[in-house]
Amino acid sequence: MPELITIDKQRFALGESGRVDLSIARLPTYTSIDLPVLIYRAPVDGPVLLLTGGLHGDEINGVEIVRRMINKDIVVPERGTVIAIPVVNVYGFIQSARGVPDGKDINRSFPGVKNGSLARLLAYTLMQDIIPHIDCGIDFHTGGASRSNYPQIRCSFNTKGAKELANAFAPPVILHSTLISKSFRAAAHKKGKPILVYEAGESLRYDLHGTEEAIKGTQRLMKHLGMTSAAPERSETVEYKKSTWIRAKNAGLFMPKISLGDKLKKRQVFGYIRDPYGEINTKVSATRDGQVIGLNNCPVVHKGDALIHYAYN
Repeated sequence: MPELITIDKQRFALGESGRVDLSIARLPTYTSIDLPVLIYRAPVDGPVLLLTGGLHGDEINGVEIVRRMINKDIVVPERGTVIAIPVVNVYGFIQSARGVPDGKDINRSFPGVKNGSLARLLAYTLMQDIIPHIDCGIDFHTGGASRSNYPQIRCSFNTKGAKELANAFAPPVILHSTLISKSFRAAAHKKGKPILVYEAGESLRYDLHGTEEAIKGTQRLMKHLGMTSAAPERSETVEYKKSTWIRAKNAGLFMPKISLGDKLKKRQVFGYIRDPYGEINTKVSATRDGQVIGLNNCPVVHKGDALIHYAYN
């Protein structure tokens, strides 16, 4: 990495820190919307790590993870540079919504277009102004509405360098996940910049366990990259090559009998679907040995709704 990092005409030398507000667009009221980017450079040159949260505006846990690391100075490296963007999707964050006002998903809009839709414009800004400076990154996410994720790193086991970074992070679960077309991770991969996707908790909710695992994992990764000299001890990590959602065979009220992270045996009952009138009591069983990495917390389900996300080998 050169001695100077220049983002939006602002220069940061070794040992300097600061903030850049990237101009994105305006609201209909002509209020400007900027994307705050925080830069922390050590006096000694080294790798550049990107930390992003809130790519989906309602995934508050990811925002909180980056915020805590800023607040505790974990983002200040001994060597190299950390670029932190706590809230990528400022529009969605304001509205407590996943996407931008036109409903598009930024994470399906990469590499973006300068004069495209708002989602594609935000994607283009990341790819043009941030990605060229980094060596690797962690993108912090959560599950969707009423769907909670067990702390996990998703990466392609076939992508050069990604699995090594995931093992250095050492989350409770590492899940093989192929690159998704037009995603942030896929676009960065084409530029030779591996991005790990961290998942924990559900949208619009804090998840303390997931937050703690994310912070510890980031510290371990920074030590692995030579950016810091100390990090928390590794905990047990399980790798899985596949995953599937088990879905409701009928509508009703779902009552799980398991928790996130539980390991189940094939044919083990993990919950029941009951009707409101006390007549139906359907068992829901595990289809194979594996571990629960995602759970639907909404009691009311329809036929075909996803109930648990199951990882296995």
